[in-house]
Order: sequence, then structure tokens, then C-alpha cells
Amino acid sequence: MFSARRFAAFLLIAGALLGLLFPLSDAQAQASGCEESAEIAVLASPSAPWKGAPLRVLVAAERPVDGELSLISPDGRVAARSRQLRGGPPYVWFAEVASPTAGAWRATLGGGGIFSGCGAMTREIEVSAQKRSTSRATEGAVWALRGKWDRATENLYSAWVAKLFDAPLEAEQSWKTWHEVLRNPSRNVLFNHLGTGEDSLTLSLKPDCADFVYFLRAYFAYKMGLPFAYSNCSRGAGGAAPRCNERFDILHPEVSRPAPPPEQVIASAAPAPAPAAAPTNILQQLFSQPQQAQPGAPTPTAAPAKPPVPKRPAGVAGYFRAIGDVVHSGSVRAPANSDKSDFYTIPLTQETLRPGTAYADPYGHVMMLVQRVPQSADGAGVFLAVDAEPDGTVTRKRFWRGNFLFANEATLGSPGFKRFRPVVRENGALRALTNSEIAKNPEYGDFSLEQTQLSAEDFYDRMDEVMSPEPLDPTRAMMAAIAALEEQVKTRATAVENGRKFQSGGRGEASMPDGAAIFATSGAWEDFSTPARDLRLLIAIDVVRGYPDRVARRGERYAMPFGQSPASAKAQLQGALASELAARTFSYTRSDGSAWTLSLKDVIDRAEDLEMGYNPNDCVELRWGAAEGSAEAATCTRHAPAAQRSKMSDYRNWFRERRWPHA
Repeated sequence: MFSARRFAAFLLIAGALLGLLFPLSDAQAQASGCEESAEIAVLASPSAPWKGAPLRVLVAAERPVDGELSLISPDGRVAARSRQLRGGPPYVWFAEVASPTAGAWRATLGGGGIFSGCGAMTREIEVSAQKRSTSRATEGAVWALRGKWDRATENLYSAWVAKLFDAPLEAEQSWKTWHEVLRNPSRNVLFNHLGTGEDSLTLSLKPDCADFVYFLRAYFAYKMGLPFAYSNCSRGAGGAAPRCNERFDILHPEVSRPAPPPEQVIASAAPAPAPAAAPTNILQQLFSQPQQAQPGAPTPTAAPAKPPVPKRPAGVAGYFRAIGDVVHSGSVRAPANSDKSDFYTIPLTQETLRPGTAYADPYGHVMMLVQRVPQSADGAGVFLAVDAEPDGTVTRKRFWRGNFLFANEATLGSPGFKRFRPVVRENGALRALTNSEIAKNPEYGDFSLEQTQLSAEDFYDRMDEVMSPEPLDPTRAMMAAIAALEEQVKTRATAVENGRKFQSGGRGEASMPDGAAIFATSGAWEDFSTPARDLRLLIAIDVVRGYPDRVARRGERYAMPFGQSPASAKAQLQGALASELAARTFSYTRSDGSAWTLSLKDVIDRAEDLEMGYNPNDCVELRWGAAEGSAEAATCTRHAPAAQRSKMSDYRNWFRERRWPHA
């Protein structure tokens, strides 16, 4: 993410972001050279620690180090300790004390021989006996500005995201709504960070994939008192890429949405008819007619339109809703050479691909990186990401070709990995750094147009090299691809089950839009249909089926067993693939509530049927490709209307050709 230049150490307790620097002892000051080389940032939560709230400490290091974090109580006892979380950079530690005593605590990072010639690095955290308020609003702003975006806060942001979604690679991670994650204090280091019970604001928000990425950034900025802004962008259509225009920031919350379109302003200028006598009873209220203009009466001259009075969002929750009303997937796909977008593109390296990095799918989906699992002797390297689906669910998934689609087409905008553009405060106003400024800024220095010059094959090959720099064991690499497919199938099972519940809820049919709008619309179709998910699944099926051929084609990327040629390895992999697909199974709930088990082999064999399996008005058996007249299909009692099935037949080539239509 950042340039290699070292700069002054930034060991920050949360209070430092409030403008309260903790004093250093002489011994601590002597360790500054070590701190500079490790580039460590520290966050204590809540912002004003006191004995009535858990004390949480998050540490982020820019350099790969090996040490243990200890929280030492005022009586000298080690109350909590932890080893480093998985992956990096940044390299992350987290420790918590549920009921801290009042007094001077110490957060110490040391051990493991990491700081050769240096002692352990320690910071003091004062825990008060009484609750103190630290939230002081900036006049007119949505939240108080107490800090700035720089390498320290960016690393803490990445560390916070990593902790929020941390789990072993093999664990299945899914939540029904985003606030389930944020309201989990064991995950969210910033839970009630301000001490005002502020986390109740997340309960009514249901972000989609783009909202989710923005909301996480805004949430961190809100808790840490950092600048935040978002842009009004087009979605891109008719051969034009998305384009961003004005930017809205927290210093001017009353201007948080685009101005109304001209036709709306003109309509508002039309004179209102003279008011009629107010209806005197309920019947008059129900059946009274609008007053009609009298024949021959002069037409009033339209008064100039008055711009609508800007409305200030109702608190932080209202501001989040305003964000969700404006941003969308096009906001993340804006061209990489634009300075007006909210994101900037980065080079593809392990140093730049950090938690909190967004991924812009060229066809309208957005994800966020949350963890890197380094390559080991036992397996390939893995990047993990989370996304929010239209039904509100948040799921963790692996980076691979079946999940992260890539295509460089000018009309689609710029896909790929991107970081939030830093927002800075200058002369009392907020502005975002330009691409050129980011490239030259020693705190960042990671702007790059590299991804815009890659073909799809180049992109995936480059990502393979980033995730696994060393040659891969071909069998283990294929097993990882199968595991990713299995993860994708099980995620689809959740979406199809949501559609079954929609059907059984008696809410009627979901209206099916026309053409490419089936991939991005609103209402029940958006919530319960799966065309985008199924197109990605079909691509994933192709990847897994073709893995033995890929190994034979790119033999230099694989550590072939001694004496084995790529051709013989291909034959061996084909046998292993068949047995593994048959062995991995899952269950779905049929229309009558009974369970039915399928294998991954069944799903792959039914790929052709899945080209027509995305309509929530069809029974779940049909959506999983059950053959007509089979025992599996016997419980199917519902079919989509004939007109919808006809449209699906017309659109089938998109799925058969694995081709995303342009809107």
C-alpha cells in the first residue's frame, strides 16, 4: 500500500487521535529506533478508558515482526496476552481485559527476539475510575474531527477490518446483516468506542455490496474522528463508463445528496391550484376531487423555481442512510485516471493488497479484502474478502476466478483492487487527494495504473504469483479451487433458501425486469433472484472442470512430482477431481420442507440447467436443476409464469456463453 520510505515512529494510543499524547518514560524513548523500523500504531478502546468498560488494545505493524502483545495491570500482573493474527501487512495483535481496574496499564509488545538490540516497546494507558466523555462535536459537522488519515490510521483501519472478520481459513463465515458483526464486541474493537451507546445506530441499516464498503470506512472514520466524503457518480450505460461529479463531506451534512434533476425543479415551479375547502368528514376526505381550473380563467404565470431547502440528516444514522442513497457499484468502477472518484487503483503486491482494500467487479459487484493467508508447505496462499448481497447477508469468500470477475473494457469503467482516496482537511475545508498527490505522498505512494493494462489472463496470472510466489503443488492447488467452488455453492444455497421462504410467505410473485436489468434492479427480484450469482457460479464450474488442463498448460507454475510430466499430472488430477467432487456434499430444503442432498458433481453435471435456475418464482427443486419426473422434483409445486420463462429462454445465451450483457 505504501512507499518504502521510513518515517518517524507513530505509536498512537487512541487518545493521541484525540489530541492527547501519552508521555513516554526514558526507557520508552530509547526504543524509538526500533519503533521507527517496525512502524507500529496502537489503538486503545474505548477512547476514554475506564473501569466500567472492557479495555481493548489493537496493534498494527507495517513490518513483518514476531512478538507477543501483553496488557499489564497496575499491580504488574499480565492480565491478557496474544500472538499475532494471521496474515499481513499490516501485522496485527489484539488483546482485551473484560474488567480493568483503575490505574496505569501498560501495553507491551516484545518477545520472540524481534527487536534485536531493543527492549520491549511499551505504552501506558490510563484507566479512569469514572466514565469520561470524549466526544466533542465539530461545529456543523456530522461527527467531531480529531485526527487525520495517514499511514498510522490507514494501518489501524486495515487492522480493525482484519479483526472484524478474523477466522480460520476453513471456517464458514456468514451473517444475516452487517450489524451482527459490528455489534459483536469480540470482533469489533470499536464497539461503543465513544462511550455513548452509539452502536444502536446500525440496527436499521441494510447495505448492499457498495453501501457495505462505504459504511465500513465511514463507521471507522466516525469512531476515530477522521474526515469522510463520498461522491455522486453515474452507473455507466450506453457505452459510457461511470463518471463522478460533486463530493459530499461530513462538514456539510445538509448537502448530502445530488441536486434534483432539472425536470423536477421545473415541476416544482408550477403554480399550485387554489386550496379547496377542507373536507369535513371521512367520506369527503376519501372521495373529494382535486379542484379543476375554471374555463376561461387566466393562467397564472409560473414563479421562478426555488431550490429545495437542504435537509440535515438525522444524526450519524441519517448520514449513513444518505450515503446509501447516493453510492452504488458504479461509484467503485469510476475510471482509474479520474481524480473525482472515491477510490484509486493500486499495484498488485502483497504489500498493497491489505484488509480494507475494495474490489470492483466490472459487472456491478463490490467486495472488500479482509485477510491474507500466506503460502505454506501445506497449501497455496489465499486472499479472503467479504461482501454484502441484496438480501442483506454478509459472507466471507476466497479470491479466485469464480468470485472475482475481471475485464478491462472502457465502457465498464476500471475494475480491480482499489483503496479509498484519502480525505484531508485544509483551511477549514475537506478535499480528497488527487492520483498524482497520492503517488508523491510519503504516507501513501501506492497509486498505480498497472491493473488498467492487464488482460483477464494477465490479471489472474499476476494474482496467482502474488498469492503464491513459490511453485504450487498441483493437487493441493486444485483442492483449494474445489474448496472455493464448494464455498460458492453453499452461499448460493442460502440465497435459494431465502427465495423459498419468500415464496412460502405468500407475498406473491417477484416481477421480472427486462433485458440486462435482471442483473441489477430493485424489489423482490433483486432480493431473491440469483442471475449474477449463477453466472459467477457457471464461470467457477468452468474453472474447476478445466483445472487439470490449466496445470498442463502452465506447468512452470507448479511443482511437479519428480519424474512426472505435465501430461501425466493432468491425468492424475482428472481422477482426483472426479472423486473429490463426488465426495463433497451439501443439502437444500425442498418445497415441502424436506432436505435433499446433492454433491458438487451433481451441481457441475447440472450446469446447463443452472442457466435457467435463477428465478425466485420457480420452485427450489427446479432452481437446483432437478430432472422432471425424478424423486427429487416430486415436491415441486410452483413454476414461474410462462412469460417469465419465455424471457429466460431469450436470455439464456448470456449464461451459456458466460457473457455479461451490457445495460
